Amino acid sequence: MTKLLLLGGTAEARALAQTLHPQVDIISSLAGRVPDPALPVGAVRIGGFGGIDGLRKWLQSQHIDAVVDATHPFAATITAHAAQACGELQMPHLVLARPPWDPGQAVVVSSDTQAAETIAQQRFSRAFLTTGRSGVSAFADSDAWFLIRTVTAPDYASLPRRHHVILSRGPYHYDDELQLLKEHRIDALVTKNSGGEMTRAKLDAAAALHVPILMVARPQLPPGIRAVSTVKEAADWVAALG
Repeated sequence: MTKLLLLGGTAEARALAQTLHPQVDIISSLAGRVPDPALPVGAVRIGGFGGIDGLRKWLQSQHIDAVVDATHPFAATITAHAAQACGELQMPHLVLARPPWDPGQAVVVSSDTQAAETIAQQRFSRAFLTTGRSGVSAFADSDAWFLIRTVTAPDYASLPRRHHVILSRGPYHYDDELQLLKEHRIDALVTKNSGGEMTRAKLDAAAALHVPILMVARPQLPPGIRAVSTVKEAADWVAALG
């Protein structure tokens, strides 16, 4: 039986675990940043590995046969570490990444910092910030007012001077997002290009209200990495390992 490390924390990772269980011996790994996470079927470990060296040693000690990285598209550090560790061990490795959104008329920026600069340059005054708690500090010096939505509480010491925080977890729905944008008089939406349907409604609501969208582009995958975009493709890849 193939022993698989599934780097997870996403709906796609949970769906893949459900598809493969119990034919494949799966250990799902979660970063541990979200309290009370939705857990996949099968064995679960929570927490980091201690960098590339720690991950390499763990893969060897657990006699892992293959790794599927189904983490969030912006979890660039663990994706890079997994690619390097698997390459050094010559271990089969796959990235399962949900398709990105089509930016459409959105202004594509390369980072949270560039998004903050664009907010200032375009003189937006009331922005809806949905880039996650780790990116909030880039907007700390902004003169704009921010509606900040995160799953877990951000570092309040690094927040913009004028803000309101909403702690919630998707999925989100179009009518609710439309009402939120209207209620707070939002004139710019800042988001990462995460893809998927759970949080897409904000884009549709912003488009309907002609609210400009600033979209942070995804980090590039490490060179030479094999990637698929669906759970079925990932399950087929694992099955082909024998």
